[in-house]
Amino acid sequence: MTASAKPARARGRPRDQSTRRRILKAALDLMDEAGFDRVTAEAIAMRAGASKATVYRWWPNKAAVVIEAFREATAPELPLDDTGSLRDDLTTQMRNFARVLSGRGGRMLRSFVMAARSDPEVAAAFRSHWSDPRRSLAREMLRQKQASGQLRRDADLDLVIDSLYGPLYYRFLVKNEPPSQKYAEALADLVIHGLAG
Repeated sequence: MTASAKPARARGRPRDQSTRRRILKAALDLMDEAGFDRVTAEAIAMRAGASKATVYRWWPNKAAVVIEAFREATAPELPLDDTGSLRDDLTTQMRNFARVLSGRGGRMLRSFVMAARSDPEVAAAFRSHWSDPRRSLAREMLRQKQASGQLRRDADLDLVIDSLYGPLYYRFLVKNEPPSQKYAEALADLVIHGLAG
């Protein structure tokens, strides 16, 4: 590459952030009003004052835009803060997730999971926009706990994550019971008991 050569520009127009925010808000509002199955890319575009082509230029399908909107709205309710205490951090995380499941976020999560069972596009969007990023953040937080000696170095981090979140999902999706704060705290205590280094 010569000194005068410039790096190639990415194809397509860059996202206009105000349009992006309007699209994500429209997707979230429609999801809340009608449920995942009844939301369409056309309705999202119309509500956002954007074109359907803009929606499809930035997201491959309806599932991707709706689940990204859900993630961005929900992530602030689920911070993975490191206070220096394994017990406090995991207990807070379980309480926060139980709270999300008990409200609007829980209704949306249920509809994504139900749709993902029969639609590979929804399943892929759910993994790439929600479960994989959340697991990655949780894994990094647990690695920090291992480095500080609060968590056994031989602990299987994916198994720890499954042990924490699996019962909350099970209670919510299978038993159809939003998990209580008391349940979330008891779950965290049970798992933490086997984790201390």
